[in-house]
Amino acid sequence: MKLVVQVKLLPTPLQAAALEATLHACNEAADWVSEVAFARAEFKNFALRQHTYEQIKTQWNLGAQAAQHVIKKTCDAYATLKANLRAGRLGRPGSQRYRRAAGKPVVFRPSGAQPYDDRMLSWQIADRTVSIWTTGGRMKSVAFTASPGQLATLALYRKGESDLVERDGMWFLLATCEIPEAEPNAEPVDFLGVDLGIVNIATTSDGEILAGRELNRIRVRERGLRTKLRKKNTPSAKRRLKKRRRKEARRAKDINHKIAKHVVAEAERTGRGVALENLMGIRERVRLRKPQRATLHSWSFHQLGEFIAYKARKAGVPVVYVDPAYTSRTCAECGHIDKANRVSQARFVCRSCGFVDHADRNGSRNIRARAWALWRRGASSTAPAPPPDPKGGTGRKRHVTTSDARCASPGFRPRCS
Repeated sequence: MKLVVQVKLLPTPLQAAALEATLHACNEAADWVSEVAFARAEFKNFALRQHTYEQIKTQWNLGAQAAQHVIKKTCDAYATLKANLRAGRLGRPGSQRYRRAAGKPVVFRPSGAQPYDDRMLSWQIADRTVSIWTTGGRMKSVAFTASPGQLATLALYRKGESDLVERDGMWFLLATCEIPEAEPNAEPVDFLGVDLGIVNIATTSDGEILAGRELNRIRVRERGLRTKLRKKNTPSAKRRLKKRRRKEARRAKDINHKIAKHVVAEAERTGRGVALENLMGIRERVRLRKPQRATLHSWSFHQLGEFIAYKARKAGVPVVYVDPAYTSRTCAECGHIDKANRVSQARFVCRSCGFVDHADRNGSRNIRARAWALWRRGASSTAPAPPPDPKGGTGRKRHVTTSDARCASPGFRPRCS
């Protein structure tokens, strides 16, 4: 499997200036190539190279490899745009958003990432330095810092391209590594259900609640601080805004990594798989009042799910995605479905059998049961793809699972519509 190792470069001021000039030149060239591709409606790498390759090298002083990567980067950007348009992520065909995205050339940021191959970038891992190509010539002995684990991964598994990235005045290299996967567990003894939420980030079917109160308090505080700084609008307030703009995202990412690591380790230790909800499209389906929208859109459930999926794949733990419909209203003991079962955010009381439990734990048990039913029916350990919308929109069917089974859960038949 492919993983990306991020290392931080420590360039001198002269080296940083050369790297910045290189990124700007590459992205200016990519903008021009994008205009040519859009005007000629030519988005294939080899055909586009015939129209742009020589001029890129002479006008922007790029080397042969850099020029080819610029062209390839442009073609990849148009391929991504086409895929997003086809999937409906940019609105329905003919809508204003769709026309705005499809009706003009792709534009690259001046500091957008630039790919490097082994001809343009060489690693001296023992010395913690790299030799990197720039528009001013080859620049040697550029220092970088990395943890011992990252250094070992780079030394053993680095393969393919690396991306040069500038972020908030700091320089990074994103190196692609091919990590060997563990032998997949084809016969799990059970599944560890994981209920994803906003108040409690993750709740497992073992009863473990991984609360998100600290993270939610941080989000509220950061949101209020950003509002105050924007209102103040002084130079110092702008500097502080710029300094803090990714702090919340970094904190959330760190917490999600820790939760994913814990969940996968527990499933691997007990010989189980991991059961997750397929929450794709939830932001489009849910209608909330304005004060609640920021909370919903800052909910990083997709990132947590991705972290669990790749860590599970690395450890050989199967992952099954289930339909989340009615998991919060269904009794995990008798299967009775009723909206009134969910008394509050944290309390579940079954109106049929009287079963009482924490609401998120009850939901995670339903997720575990559905995953086990799907696995016995032959569901694969992969993330579900969004089903096509016959009307061409961005919606999805409400009750879809990895095996196209409706609301699968052993022991009862829930209402499906």
